[in-house]
Amino acid sequence: METYKPGETAPDSGELVEIGPRGGKIEDGRRVVIERGETIPPTSEAGNLFRYKKGSKTTH
Repeated sequence: METYKPGETAPDSGELVEIGPRGGKIEDGRRVVIERGETIPPTSEAGNLFRYKKGSKTTH
């Protein structure tokens, strides 16, 4: 599954969930609902990434 760094432009609308630098689940990680074209927000810790929650990604 593709990952996204803070500051990148969201390619699609949907819900992003924060993951660790190697793709692991983060306890109390950020969850963000974002629209296509918006800037992806900062993570709770440096080095973490975002990925789309399964089934939430939309392209409109």
